[in-house]
Amino acid sequence: MTATTFAEEASPPAVALAARARRTRRRGRIIALLFVFPALLLLGALVVYPVLFSVGRSFFDATGIRFVGGDNYTEMFRDPATLKAVRNTTIWVVVAPALLTGLGLILAVLVEKVRWATAFKLLLFMPMAVSFLAAGIIFRLAYDEDPNKGVLNAAAVSVHDAFEGTSSYPTARARLGQGLTQGRDGSYTTGKSVSPGGTVTLPMVGVLPKDLPKGASPAYAAAHEKAASGELRGVVYLDFTPGGGGRQGQVDPGESGLPGMRVEAVRDGRTVASTTTASDGSFRFPELGSGSYEVKLPASNFAQPYQGISWLGPTLVTPAIIGAYLWIWTGFAMVLIGAGLSTLPRDALEAARIDGANEWQIFRRITVPLLAPVLTVVFVTLVINVMKVFDLVYIIAPGPVQEDATVLATQMWLVSFGGGNNQGLGSALGVLLLLLVVPAMVFNVRRFRRSQR
Repeated sequence: MTATTFAEEASPPAVALAARARRTRRRGRIIALLFVFPALLLLGALVVYPVLFSVGRSFFDATGIRFVGGDNYTEMFRDPATLKAVRNTTIWVVVAPALLTGLGLILAVLVEKVRWATAFKLLLFMPMAVSFLAAGIIFRLAYDEDPNKGVLNAAAVSVHDAFEGTSSYPTARARLGQGLTQGRDGSYTTGKSVSPGGTVTLPMVGVLPKDLPKGASPAYAAAHEKAASGELRGVVYLDFTPGGGGRQGQVDPGESGLPGMRVEAVRDGRTVASTTTASDGSFRFPELGSGSYEVKLPASNFAQPYQGISWLGPTLVTPAIIGAYLWIWTGFAMVLIGAGLSTLPRDALEAARIDGANEWQIFRRITVPLLAPVLTVVFVTLVINVMKVFDLVYIIAPGPVQEDATVLATQMWLVSFGGGNNQGLGSALGVLLLLLVVPAMVFNVRRFRRSQR
């Protein structure tokens, strides 16, 4: 049999095998498409179609009927609220991912050195299980300006009062027409000058008997004591007799002194002596020189209590919301970076320790460079996430400062559905947000593919 004849006999089975392989591959592709089709359908319905519709809608006016071209994009960058949203979004992108990545790195390194690392990671990761809605409500309460409600202001007031003290008589005021004049700073001064050897009574009102400090005692006896030579005496008392009766401007037997009140002796506009009233409201300046003096109750006696910090005011609302975001996402960053940390070659770390490197040098020159790919992925992922933040801003920021805290996502909702009712402009904002997010997504995908290779 010749070679030509053998090739001719062998070719039909080879062609059949090739055709069968092609049919098998085609069938495999069809089966794969059938399995993928539901996911593609959902992707098209929930992602592709809304994106394309939003792009098209952005070229029409609020009614959706009249084509306006790029007018919505032009108006978007002329609107002060949108410019403020862009500014706030920039603050979020610059501050939040950097802080979260740094905190996650520090915590991941420190957790490796404690025995209860698993419990610590669980506690830090637990906020991820809380919805943004619930977290927003929690922090809205925590940031409340009323120290009786907001835990942060309660702590701030406690620390302030521990170092600065607080006034016991924020509601007190002088009895009108009884010789005390009020200064512009809220202090009270005797209208007539007094000299050593004399006694002065300073009647006050506006303090409820139940609000008197503990240990306050009647002022009647102190008011009738005579001053020694060279001594100036007096009493600060509550000019109110429980049950009624008594005379205004005169210390009656049932009237209480006001203890802890600061009193100053003033001469020629300068304070020469100061003291604090006793439990019965009495005070004395024992060694004053001869001459005329005025007795002054400084404004600090009547200062309003410290109310804490306006966390949700126009100035601090954005940092306050970023703080809530950090509480939620720090555990996420720590766990991802901790996973990368566990894959580091331990021989390199041990070699550095043997060579005499301290822990800071190891962290800065070995750990951080080796973790650079993980840190980059975490940072870019958080950048994508903060660009879309909506829930926390909308829930935590009160209505009056909503515009001061707004970001692109909240501005898009407010313009479209929150009263603006201009879906054309809102769609333009959505397209802008998409264009800002896409580069970070592409960077993350490319980096993932390189790591897979």
